[in-house]
Amino acid sequence: MLSGRIPMSLFKCKKLQMFSLSYNQLEGSLPVEIGNLSMLQRVYIARNHFEGEIPRHIVNLTLLSVLDFPDNNFTGTIPDTLGNLRNLKRLNLETTNLSSSGMSFLSSLTNCRGLEVLCFGDNPLISGKLPGSIGNLSSSLQKFYGPACNIRGSIPSGFGNLSRLISIYLSHNKLTGMIPTTIGGLKELQKISFHHNKLDGPIPSDLCHLKKLAFLFLSSNKLSGPIPACLGGLIALRSLYLDSNMFSSTIPSTLTRISDLLILNLSSNSLSGPLPIDIGKWKVLTSMDLSNNQLSSDIPIGVADLQDVTYFSLSNNRIRGSIPESFGNLLSLEFLDLSRNNLSGQIPKSFEKLPYLKYFNVSFNRLQGEIPKGGSFGNYSFESFKGNEALCGAAQLHVPSCKTRRLRNSKVRTKLIIFVALPIASAVLVVSLIIIILRRRKRKDRSTAQEDLTPLGTWRRISYHDLHQATNGFSDRRFLGTGSYGSVYQGTLLDGMEVAVKVFKLELEGAFKSFDVECEVLRNIRHRNLIKIISSCSNDLDFKALVLEFMPNGSLDKWLYFNNHFLDILQRLNIMIDVASALEYLHHGNATPVVHCDLKPSNVLLDEDMVAHLGDFGIAKLLCKEDSMIHTMTMATIGYVAPEYGIEGIVSTKGDVYSFGILMIETITRKKPTDKMFAGEQSLKIWVKESISSPLNQVVDTNLLCTIGSERSAANNCALSILHVGLECSLELPNERPNMKEIVTKLNKIKVKFLEDIEGGG
Repeated sequence: MLSGRIPMSLFKCKKLQMFSLSYNQLEGSLPVEIGNLSMLQRVYIARNHFEGEIPRHIVNLTLLSVLDFPDNNFTGTIPDTLGNLRNLKRLNLETTNLSSSGMSFLSSLTNCRGLEVLCFGDNPLISGKLPGSIGNLSSSLQKFYGPACNIRGSIPSGFGNLSRLISIYLSHNKLTGMIPTTIGGLKELQKISFHHNKLDGPIPSDLCHLKKLAFLFLSSNKLSGPIPACLGGLIALRSLYLDSNMFSSTIPSTLTRISDLLILNLSSNSLSGPLPIDIGKWKVLTSMDLSNNQLSSDIPIGVADLQDVTYFSLSNNRIRGSIPESFGNLLSLEFLDLSRNNLSGQIPKSFEKLPYLKYFNVSFNRLQGEIPKGGSFGNYSFESFKGNEALCGAAQLHVPSCKTRRLRNSKVRTKLIIFVALPIASAVLVVSLIIIILRRRKRKDRSTAQEDLTPLGTWRRISYHDLHQATNGFSDRRFLGTGSYGSVYQGTLLDGMEVAVKVFKLELEGAFKSFDVECEVLRNIRHRNLIKIISSCSNDLDFKALVLEFMPNGSLDKWLYFNNHFLDILQRLNIMIDVASALEYLHHGNATPVVHCDLKPSNVLLDEDMVAHLGDFGIAKLLCKEDSMIHTMTMATIGYVAPEYGIEGIVSTKGDVYSFGILMIETITRKKPTDKMFAGEQSLKIWVKESISSPLNQVVDTNLLCTIGSERSAANNCALSILHVGLECSLELPNERPNMKEIVTKLNKIKVKFLEDIEGGG
């Protein structure tokens, strides 16, 4: 509990070889006099409140072997001269607020030939790509720790040269590309942590050579292909996290060979097929999450052998059959989620024997019979059982009470089966076959439009409590903005996922309808340029919210009008192409066309790669096949509304085309259609139409024309072309406007021409 500053007298101890001041409350800066301690070999000052820069004179301590500085408040850059400490074996700069542009300090450390531990993680001010010189670091290096440092680019193949490496931590960065195959040559490797990046491609089979690997963390990337069957040969594995990727095919049966596996998470992929038949071989497993896939089989009876499991989730799959009675033998079970499957039969009474079961969910299945009453069942709410129409039990569970009357004799039962049940079953079978045939036809029609889309699945279950916790009680610090029917907050779910929570103001007229419409539209459409819905939360009449994909770069409106934000001409064009592609899908990629009805910059949201996503479908309209237009009383945003919509309430896809035209013009001119300069008969569209033949910089955002020479000429031509398309889209008569397929083609041609002009020098 020591506090205050380091006494200056300490730095007069010329023969000092080590000092350790870790885990105190010391503050102030490290004096430059530390460079006078020429005999110093080890420095430990972790977990204090030191600030200021790391003294440059520290590189004079040529005997230094340990520099342990984590969890302090240092500022400035990591010295590029640390490589002068040739005897350095351990360098720990974790969580110190230090920066380093281009990761240049890593290259200097190649001079430290005895370096064994290198830790610089949790420093968000560090940025850049890992240098190729990584492979030239000490051959003695055992630990490389660099999570949460804004590292971009690919993982260098040079890691394969670090033959004694035991662990690599590079999670929570922005790494792209594939996992290098060279990592498979690191025979001593025990831990790989690459989760929360943007890695893609398959898991290289070379990783199956890592016989000492105990922890493999690859969650939340863009990895695809099948899970390699050879991973089953990694018998040292204790934790396997492959969740939140794009893996397909089946769960390899070979994984059950990993008899000492403790944690398995394969959730949120596109895995299909059966559960491993010999699931019981994971005898020491404590946590298994296979939720949010497309698995389809009965639950194997071997599940009874998972005696140590505390967390078990199969939710949001296609699991069928009955719930095994043997679940009652899993006495360690604390969390069980079997919701959103095709389970049938009764809830086994054996669950009443589970003493630690705190969370239980079998909602949205086809279960029947009486809900057990004993054990922990008195603690579960109706949320655990809803969506099962044939369940009965206590009134507080919102299910019918159980009837005890039975049929008097078997003859009556037989007659009912012959004269009632069989005809009904036959009718249901015929109707089911018709529905299946129609759905297959619809899927076939949509397949070309959805080749890059996320597979349609059932939403995650997220409760009000989860959302309240994720947004810190819907605090002002988490507030992102407001719309016509609600407010939007940033939230962080328990699994670390960042989300946007749209809370509807139910006291406003139309809020209930807006919630229902947005749910209806978003549950049926999937496109890379549409906001992805993760879940909805509805508590009868008190609370309604949508949980949406979080867009870290905010709205187009922010990038057009806020200070310190700028989009060049190519970024603006790419955003327009993204929005046009979303509208093309809405208008032409579905059996039922969708009209957005409220296009404007605040409804165009940008992800971390500046890819545009169209959101806010609160007043969207669905057009039946026989209708090319409908009438409505719902008003969209003034300035973007097509004449026929604003005057007569006519809704059609051509109304969206008009709004998109205004959006394009605004994006290039950086002028809102509601700007004060557009009064009376004057409007944004008329102003551009009248001025477009004059020098271009009178209407185009001047920020776009700050370059000189060929780049300026190419930007001029590109902006002019976009404005012409915008004027064409916003013609007064709907029939004279192009459709979105034609617009996407026009914009892509403009992009090709612009890139040719840039490359060819104008």
